Amino acid sequence: MTDIQVLVVDNEPLMRQALKIILDAAPGFHWLGEATNGIEAVNFCAGNSPDVILMDMQMPRMDGVEATEIIITNYPDIGVLAITAFSSEEYLVPALRAGAAGYLVKDAEPMEILGAIQAVHDGSAAISASLSQDLIRAVRDAHGIKPSSTSRQSPMPLSERELEVLQLLARGRNNPEMAAELHISEATVKAHLSRVMAKFGVRDRVQTLIRAAQFGLVELHMD
Repeated sequence: MTDIQVLVVDNEPLMRQALKIILDAAPGFHWLGEATNGIEAVNFCAGNSPDVILMDMQMPRMDGVEATEIIITNYPDIGVLAITAFSSEEYLVPALRAGAAGYLVKDAEPMEILGAIQAVHDGSAAISASLSQDLIRAVRDAHGIKPSSTSRQSPMPLSERELEVLQLLARGRNNPEMAAELHISEATVKAHLSRVMAKFGVRDRVQTLIRAAQFGLVELHMD
């Protein structure tokens, strides 16, 4: 199996070095290179093929949100994992809406970082457990969705299992947690989410939550 090729993008030398050490010590992962801002990251992708980018959000010249949007638009096969010191929804939602497949805080444990890189490479989403409720709050507040909000019906019917996955997503559960609670595999969870996104005509979890709440299919709880 080919190692996952990882580009590290961060303007802090110590953070770049720390992530390089983590990657070099882990079998199955390869530190492909580094960049200190969004412009360098975009230029790197023009001549190289990283599988996953660890992307800082706050950088000079071009921040991580803008760089993520450009990279995802031009290189859709590259997965971007936002990693930042800021756990606020002010940074979380823009990163995910730009196309990042995950969002980690910089004090995450090495195994969590590696697991998130693997998840993004496998096509899953990866969000720090500590940020799940921030995501729910941000979606609810930004779109004026009340916990008991009801609205029009979904344009396409959902299966009972798809509804169960949606309800767990609305409670901030990640793929492994959904799989454990529903006693199914993570691959099956991913398949259900993909079908729901296709039915809603959306491309990410943020948009899925918004649509589900607008359709009255879920309540955005803070538990």
